[in-house]
Amino acid sequence: MNFLAHAWLAHHGSDDFLYGNLIADGVKGSDLSAWPLSVAAGIRHHRRVDALVDHHPRTLAARGRAPEGLGRYAPIALDLVWDHFLSRLLADDTAQQALIVRCYRLLDAQPAPARLAAMVPVLVEQDWLNRYADFGFTCRAIAGIGQRLSGPNRLAELLPWLDADYSSLEADFRLLWPDMEQSLGAPGVRLP
Repeated sequence: MNFLAHAWLAHHGSDDFLYGNLIADGVKGSDLSAWPLSVAAGIRHHRRVDALVDHHPRTLAARGRAPEGLGRYAPIALDLVWDHFLSRLLADDTAQQALIVRCYRLLDAQPAPARLAAMVPVLVEQDWLNRYADFGFTCRAIAGIGQRLSGPNRLAELLPWLDADYSSLEADFRLLWPDMEQSLGAPGVRLP
């Protein structure tokens, strides 16, 4: 899961809890004592979500369909693809629009950790959380992450597979999402 899905799975909590979920990928290590308790709880929640998603049967099945030699990169791409499906399926939902406004407000109000400091303003300015609904935008984001990794852009090499496997990936997501909500006790989001 990426920013939008993490936000949905944490939106029932306080602003600090939600903020912790949004910035968790920029926080390394297990010592969270530098963070307020609610932010630290959000960071731990984000990490729990990541572990559940990474080991979910639908994620493992999707990863198993990735082109040979690229399976280790698939989880990165799938995190963004899951956000794509959530964003697309809930694009007209007023609750989603309110959540996105809340996320942007929180990300604007507090400085992001150094690892995310350059990216967060761009995320807000370019409205990534809404734009994930566009599969082309999501694919460009995946390729962009691949450019920041060392070596050849293996994430960009996954794009033809993501396009060809789109229907199966959506079916995976529709089974994955309710399990995440149930496992985390998150308030339900009814997918159309």
